[in-house]
Amino acid sequence: MTTVNVHEAKTHLSRLLDQAAKGETIIIAKAGKPIAKLTPLDPPKSDRRFGFLAGQFQIPDDFDTMGAKEIEDLFGL
Repeated sequence: MTTVNVHEAKTHLSRLLDQAAKGETIIIAKAGKPIAKLTPLDPPKSDRRFGFLAGQFQIPDDFDTMGAKEIEDLFGL
C-alpha cells in the first residue's frame, strides 16, 4: 500500500489511477494524516452469455413486416 500527499496525488493522478487499475491501493494523505483511499473497482459481473444460442434458430427475412396485417386490423388502420 502506497501513501502519497495531496500535492503528489494531484500531480501524478494518471499514474496513480494506472496503479489502482492494476490492483494496488493508494492512501492519500494531507499533512501526514490519511484522508482518502484509492482502490481498484471490482470488474462488473455479467450473467449474460452471448452467443449461447448461435445456430439454434433463424430470423425470417420478413421479420420487420411480420404480422403487419394483424396489427393494422387491431388498431383499425
